[in-house]
Amino acid sequence: MKIKKAVITAAGRNQTKVPLQVLVDSDGESKSAIRIILEEAFASGVEEACIIVSPGDEEIYRTAAGQVPGKLSFIPQADPRGYGHALLIAQEFVGPHSFLHFVSDHLYISNLENRCAQQLVAIAEAEACSVSAVQPTREGMLPYYGAIGGTRLHHQQNLYTIERVLEKPTPTEAEQSLIVPGLRAGHYLCFFGMHVLSAGVMEILRRHLGELPPGQMLHLAPALAELARKEKYLACEISGRRYNLGVKFGLLNAQIALGLAGNDREELLAQLVELLATRHADHKP
Repeated sequence: MKIKKAVITAAGRNQTKVPLQVLVDSDGESKSAIRIILEEAFASGVEEACIIVSPGDEEIYRTAAGQVPGKLSFIPQADPRGYGHALLIAQEFVGPHSFLHFVSDHLYISNLENRCAQQLVAIAEAEACSVSAVQPTREGMLPYYGAIGGTRLHHQQNLYTIERVLEKPTPTEAEQSLIVPGLRAGHYLCFFGMHVLSAGVMEILRRHLGELPPGQMLHLAPALAELARKEKYLACEISGRRYNLGVKFGLLNAQIALGLAGNDREELLAQLVELLATRHADHKP
């Protein structure tokens, strides 16, 4: 199995402007968030990427993406019927093949030489199945993420068989259904914002859409839960961190993380120390 295409969703109501924000990447260059995400995707070995956008946003995203090392296209989501629907409209683009999928409001910093997407794609290709990246996440962040329940594979430290998928579960739901042995108390395996998915998920989404009443939102989590029942579907604990740009202080946290991961680390640390010292001095009685 070779992953050649990536799909990035950027048409959500609260998502369209965040990927256009400019940050200083770890290489010291100013880039839009969507460009950083695209570079992550193409570094994994994919050859083509498409971005699902709101109608009329194609040109602003094309400009923000800049020059990328692969083919880039755009698909407008004319009828915004949810996250699952945004992914489904890329069915013709991905065809019968597995594909890499990103959300557009997360950035990723690897703890290894290989980037996070490279780690994920390598595992998906080796295991020849769908794999979702996950990260142990404290209970208080459950309202922002989908989460999985499952069991650790024998002799595999960071791979899990997915048995359950819940979208933004309550702490009670998570405690009842999503406990994974070996995690710290109060922590759950939440989605990392990147997946390698088989074309089977598109067929499930299409059927789910046909079963919905007119105007109702099509969500991805139920399709992933069904995918886990129908075929081999793993979760991988990536060696790295995700940074959700859409939460409070998300852009700030991501910018600090990018700076600390790059060549300007010492300069950034000096500025942070100076800022903290100034604030401390200003608040002295």
